[in-house]
Amino acid sequence: MSILIPTLPASDQLHRDALTVLQPGFVGTEPPEWVRRHLAAGLGSVALFDRNVTDLEQLSALTRALREENPDLLIAIDEESGDVTRLEAGSGSSWPGNFALGAIDDPALTRDVARELGRALAAAGVNYNWAPTADVNSNPRNPVIGVRSFGADPELCARHTAAWVEGLQSAGVAACSKHFPGHGDTAVDSHHGLPVIDVDLDVLRARDLIPFQAAIAAGTKAVMTAHIMIPALDPKLPATLSPLVLRDLLRAAPADGGLGYQGLIVSDAIEMGAIADTFGMGEGTVLALAAGADAICVGGGLADEETVLMLRDAIVAGVQSGRLPEERLADAAARVRALGSWGRIAAQAERPEPDLAVGLRAARRALRVVRAPGRVVRPVTERPYVASFADEPNIAVGDVTPWGVADMLADRFPGTRTRAVRPQDAAPEQLDALVAEVLAGAEDRSLVLVVRDAHRHEWMAAALARLVAARPDAAVVEMGLPQSEPVGALHVATHGAARVCGLAAVEVLTGQPGAIG
Repeated sequence: MSILIPTLPASDQLHRDALTVLQPGFVGTEPPEWVRRHLAAGLGSVALFDRNVTDLEQLSALTRALREENPDLLIAIDEESGDVTRLEAGSGSSWPGNFALGAIDDPALTRDVARELGRALAAAGVNYNWAPTADVNSNPRNPVIGVRSFGADPELCARHTAAWVEGLQSAGVAACSKHFPGHGDTAVDSHHGLPVIDVDLDVLRARDLIPFQAAIAAGTKAVMTAHIMIPALDPKLPATLSPLVLRDLLRAAPADGGLGYQGLIVSDAIEMGAIADTFGMGEGTVLALAAGADAICVGGGLADEETVLMLRDAIVAGVQSGRLPEERLADAAARVRALGSWGRIAAQAERPEPDLAVGLRAARRALRVVRAPGRVVRPVTERPYVASFADEPNIAVGDVTPWGVADMLADRFPGTRTRAVRPQDAAPEQLDALVAEVLAGAEDRSLVLVVRDAHRHEWMAAALARLVAARPDAAVVEMGLPQSEPVGALHVATHGAARVCGLAAVEVLTGQPGAIG
């Protein structure tokens, strides 16, 4: 719904620049009238989420309509592939995520996967992707990164981050490596609070910065900041708002101790709790731009004209008060426009249709299959019982994307019984009843137990242990980080919950020709 605050004249360069640096989302599968107006007034980017996508044909029509007002428009999407997908939120991703690719450790394959994803995005008119995740997942209990990372080894993350950037950008889609200077050692989700990483600078340089150096060397067009506090870098401000992090570390020349990055710097979503609940969205936006950010991501949760106008006016007020130098804002806007121009030119190149089969081939290679010694494992050949255990998903993953193998097995074997188990279902006072229910429902059927990060959730680990003890012939599919010891007659680690990871697991469970293990 539009509000009564008028759009200022396009000739007003200050207001135009303030709009240019915003990267807002919106609701709907067609451009709202307010988005069209602000594109004409200078808005340089828009952000797409699953609420904007029904299919590729619709998405292509949407991006064409958006570009009618600004041919150099950056159309962003948060498409990491794997667990975080907006392009295929309704079905699950056709490409495995970072952790699966890191488990394979074939940078050429990572490059191929990112290239084919990039071709699919480019064909739909998307020219800017908030990916890859370059974080080193050094904390296995991290509640928000996990399988979004290539792994816990900095050098592995570096070579795959570089390959992902190269593959995506070869398809004419700008990569945005995130979350600088590294979100992998956090125990707090920055959507909800402000994480603090209390490590010294030597650890940061030897661990977290390595993949970002590789991304920069590979030519990443953008880098996204993290809403995290690292006292060794700045004891007062989170990275997104810190000149010490953005100017003196990310931008500064290597001779001066920096990474020498000269591309676009974009904030993580400014409405996230780590910034909005501590500094406020308007204040956070001004501080981020003054610190060295060139663009402000907003709209995953807030997607309306009121928010855009509030942030625009906060930027203008920051310039008029002298807190945000006008030349800093002009430089940021110029960087946004330059990347938009690159995207327009890159889109003119002819490229082959995306090879969707590469995703399943990669997912197969990512599987790690363990069979219990001395136990005969029979493939699932008829109506199994499938119990799927998952905690509430984090905001980045969202709750609309299907995951697991239950529906896939039910499609193949009519009469399959399924049970989705949430934390409250397996609370200590409910555990006996849950175990009895699953065992009774399974009867003489094959039992398949599907978990996601069992090592992070005591309730999940307890339920899994009880069920495997009662049914040692059960098959277990771990679709998160496989940190726990393999249990069950057959244990399949997929290294992610993308649709193709589930398909690869089903091939093993059913003994299909060509399945590994």
